[in-house]
Amino acid sequence: MGRVKPTRWARFGIVSVIFFVWVFWLGNWWVALAWFLLADIYLTQFIPYTWWKGIKNNAVRKVFSWIDAIVYAMVLVYFLFSFVGQNFTIPSSSLEKTLLTGDFLWVNKMVYGPRVPQTPLHIPVCQNMIPFLNCKSYFETPQLDYHRLNGVRSVERGDIVVFNFPAGDTVALNCPNPDYYTLVQIRGREVVNSNRDMFGEVIYRPVDRRDAYVKRCLGLPGEWFSMKDGVVYIDGKALDEPENVQFNYIVVTDGTAISDETFDELGVSVDDRGFNGQFYELPLTKDMVAQLKSYPWVKTVERITDQHLDVTTENVISFPVGQNYGWTHNNMGRIWIPKKGKTLHLTMENLPKYERCIKNYEGNTLEVKEGKIYINGKETTTYTFKMDYYWMMGDNRDNSLDSRFWGFVPEDHIIGTPHIVLISFDKDKRGLGVRWNRIFKTPNPDKK
Repeated sequence: MGRVKPTRWARFGIVSVIFFVWVFWLGNWWVALAWFLLADIYLTQFIPYTWWKGIKNNAVRKVFSWIDAIVYAMVLVYFLFSFVGQNFTIPSSSLEKTLLTGDFLWVNKMVYGPRVPQTPLHIPVCQNMIPFLNCKSYFETPQLDYHRLNGVRSVERGDIVVFNFPAGDTVALNCPNPDYYTLVQIRGREVVNSNRDMFGEVIYRPVDRRDAYVKRCLGLPGEWFSMKDGVVYIDGKALDEPENVQFNYIVVTDGTAISDETFDELGVSVDDRGFNGQFYELPLTKDMVAQLKSYPWVKTVERITDQHLDVTTENVISFPVGQNYGWTHNNMGRIWIPKKGKTLHLTMENLPKYERCIKNYEGNTLEVKEGKIYINGKETTTYTFKMDYYWMMGDNRDNSLDSRFWGFVPEDHIIGTPHIVLISFDKDKRGLGVRWNRIFKTPNPDKK
């Protein structure tokens, strides 16, 4: 101990303070026993961690030095990504124009409080699959119970939230979109499970290894959600729409084609420039609608409603999937959003809305026999929820796979909220296509 340099003592002191603050935050004092390992690493060094430095072969020694540096970096990244924040990319247009496809976000996990990893043995830079190797990036065991550390606040209405995809517990690897449950409804369970050439292997994923989605929170625990003609109502009161909310419109011109320059000026991406030979179908904000109407060669700009849609198909793939309540993605009846500790009276009519919450998310058995409901083998007409749930939707309303398709987001699926746009790439532009005006911008200008 006398040979330990003062600088090493100083580093050990700083690391110890950080470690015990983390243990206090974690709330598990058994973890404090790991401090003795830190003491050995920095001071006593009974365990020969750097044994490789004695290797005489210079090339082999360099290889081990790189391995040592990589392992050290991976440990730091593991703790950073687990308890502080993580980078995510926006792969789809569901939140345009608030967030754009190609945005790289830094997601803050400390606002809502980070989750203690439920699948602790995983590669931190891979969500669920190792690129190119096409294999899992995690070990399924051990699995820890859900536990969230203290954060600054809970989820608020209007927050943009990153979360694990609730319906992503079961995945057909060759066909992740639509989700497995919608796929089964459309194609049949036996067809999906037996046809590996088309749909791939069907696997289960733990909560924190499911794909990450990003949406806006519109409904909070204990509230009543409904929609009428695309307008969201909470407890019977219409919500103000986000500034950049988009809906799909039919645009008819006098025969003049909309040029690429006009599309770029409007901000319509290449993937969204739908044209069937007679009219355009475009996602537009109010400002974009006004701009289009100002062009003399535009005859009509009409918002798409249920009259333009295959309502029968929408009934089947609307939440809850497979149950025809007569709802569409523009018109949905009143839905109570479950709240922790609140008890719901169960009926055969409302059971399909909460079946996944009771079974899949809260780990109970649920059966219906002769018109009676059995939870964990006992007949019941009530259920008390163990978690809070949220209703999430995209700002690009007619091009967003959100709660209208797969229902509630449980609190144990919440990852964090975007803090800043690190960089953004426009795939429709040549070269790198960097959107310089989005670097270090706030990802949620609607949230004051």
